[in-house]
Amino acid sequence: MVLKRCLTGILAIAFLFGMINGIGAQEPAEKENPALRWEEDIRKFEAWDDQNAWPRNPVLFVGSSSIRLWKTRESFPDLPVINRGFGGSQTSDVLYYTERIVLKYRPRLIVLYCGDNDIASGKEPDQVFQDYRTFVSRVHKALPRTRIIYISIKASGARWNLWPKMKQANEMIAELSKKDSRLFYADCATCLLKDGTPDDSLFVKDRLHLNPDGYKVWTGVIKPIIEKANPNNRR
Repeated sequence: MVLKRCLTGILAIAFLFGMINGIGAQEPAEKENPALRWEEDIRKFEAWDDQNAWPRNPVLFVGSSSIRLWKTRESFPDLPVINRGFGGSQTSDVLYYTERIVLKYRPRLIVLYCGDNDIASGKEPDQVFQDYRTFVSRVHKALPRTRIIYISIKASGARWNLWPKMKQANEMIAELSKKDSRLFYADCATCLLKDGTPDDSLFVKDRLHLNPDGYKVWTGVIKPIIEKANPNNRR
């Protein structure tokens, strides 16, 4: 009986030690690579893909929560849309998962919104620019003919104090887009301003994310750019 109790106690301690080690192993991994915090979101996309077929030559919307919350299929009913917006992602997160949520679909056109959370996390405009250039390079290495539309970092009331840096990143990417016929820049920032400041009527209560009216404004800006980028990209 005594031996049995001792063995039970040893096993319990070993189990607890294993759990603690497991937790400890996960935390450093996420600290070392912050992109891993979105792994569950990416696996959900993959689970959906395992059960469904996706369109050929799609228009892929990818990026942070401003993409995730956008009802892109309703906004662009005539296009073969795939939406792969996730969490509060940064450009570096999209880069980490590019193979799994971008290249696998072989999109003819990519619409990207990232940079907002990058600047909010403390990154400088040049880092946003360099990460975008890396994304472009990676996409075009695998898919040389794919066009990319960059949606400018939006001006919002919640992050208005960061607007100068966001505007600088936008300008750098806009300039880059002039040098490559496969790149397009969509100014979806100034259209959200009223009298020089963010128009709160286009945002939800957090003053960061767009409401349906805000998305209507974005859709109106994006549609003609999609037409220009891929006039034959239809279902």
